[in-house]
Amino acid sequence: MFEQLGLIGCGLMGGSFALALKRAGLVKRVVGYSKSPSTTERARQMGVIDVEAPSALLAVSGADLVLLAVPVAATEATFKAIRHLVRGDTLVMDVGSTKREVIDAARRVLRDQVGVFVPAHPITGKELSGVEHADVDLYTGRQVILTPIERTLTAQLNKAKAVWTALGCHVKEMSPEAHDAAYAAVSHLPHMIAFALMNAIQGQTQGEEFLSLAGPGFRDFTRIAASDPSVWRDILISNREELLAQSKHFQRALEAFEVAIASGNPDALETLIEQASSTRARWRMADIKPRS
Repeated sequence: MFEQLGLIGCGLMGGSFALALKRAGLVKRVVGYSKSPSTTERARQMGVIDVEAPSALLAVSGADLVLLAVPVAATEATFKAIRHLVRGDTLVMDVGSTKREVIDAARRVLRDQVGVFVPAHPITGKELSGVEHADVDLYTGRQVILTPIERTLTAQLNKAKAVWTALGCHVKEMSPEAHDAAYAAVSHLPHMIAFALMNAIQGQTQGEEFLSLAGPGFRDFTRIAASDPSVWRDILISNREELLAQSKHFQRALEAFEVAIASGNPDALETLIEQASSTRARWRMADIKPRS
């Protein structure tokens, strides 16, 4: 059990983590800080945190577990704000969707203390942000990717694994580079495409009429386009090299469809669709296999 969680960012991700930690009996006290005082107050009223801290530094004071649940672009400033009270036995984690930029910030700021930081990316979330949407079950059954570096302390890494496992998560380790490449393909590019598609339709004269006729398939496909703009602005810029590489792969695949359609080649078009359908079916079957 941890004596105190210092929660920096009391929104959806941080609030859900605090609730889950409390339910599991893993923490005695949660001290929270958010940039917006009204958010911190609301978190206390909801029972997400026990004490409101007036600063990130004071939220970390006395904490043996610290979670940074802030936008990726705010990570370095947050490290700077808390570094003087991060102890050698503290476990510090984040929940950012990109890892290399976060780790670079940790190296620059934490320096000799960087070993206490275990970068983490829980594969979960909602389109709706804010502490009012915090969900005690948000992490249950979800994957959490840890991306330790060469200086990560073994004790802290083991604590991180134990925490996420106790919350019902499936923990996987990857290098930061492999993580960012993979999630550019399966998360960041899909978000960019969903944003672009909504803008493409809205930008047409008949856009509103088209949207009024859309059905469940369109709703499901574009669900992620309702995501928090500031959060996803930071993610897309943070992982821009990998994202742009994946965008080129997508453009080539889209062009293959355009060529098949423009030439009226049903066999080529069916082959492309079959490839996609088979890949999706195989992925879905692997996704629902019982986990050991």
